[in-house]
Amino acid sequence: MDREVDGNPLSVPTRYTSTAIAIHWVSALLIISQIIVGLKFADMPKGPERMDLFAWHKTIGVAILLLAVCRLLVRIKNPPPPLPSAVPLWQRTAAVWSHRALYFLMLALPVTGLMIIADHAVGGMTHLKFGLPFPVIPVPIPDEVHSWLAWSLIWLLGLHILAAIKHRVMDGPVVSRRMSPLGPARLPHE
Repeated sequence: MDREVDGNPLSVPTRYTSTAIAIHWVSALLIISQIIVGLKFADMPKGPERMDLFAWHKTIGVAILLLAVCRLLVRIKNPPPPLPSAVPLWQRTAAVWSHRALYFLMLALPVTGLMIIADHAVGGMTHLKFGLPFPVIPVPIPDEVHSWLAWSLIWLLGLHILAAIKHRVMDGPVVSRRMSPLGPARLPHE
């Protein structure tokens, strides 16, 4: 989409930055992996196999937390491209609030996980895969809080995916290519 400012054409980006797109897709893969690992180890009997999977769960969770912080910093420096004017106000509002909820959950889930494991930490640290130490948060919290947040993320992620499919199938490429890992940096006019 192009705009004019003081009679001069101004090219407005129609896609997120390459950095934001990369962080989005790496985060998506990690979150899906985390859901699979979390659901699998939750039903396993105690033992070395469960502990190994739990170490992966902690490691992936910390990676998601660090990426979410990077993602927020990138987003502050590079605001998202504007939605096409054809997108109704209710969809714009839903997009803003669902993204805020996703950011909250990408931060809250790892933080609550670090709170839950604090009782088992040695010297205020937990060990991730590859022997990496990471600080825990010594604030008691019921396991159910983490579980409730995880199920909220699963439902919200499902809605996010359905919205992306809807935009791709029904609205065409202008909205869906904003976060596509492939494609031109700018799209044709709306």
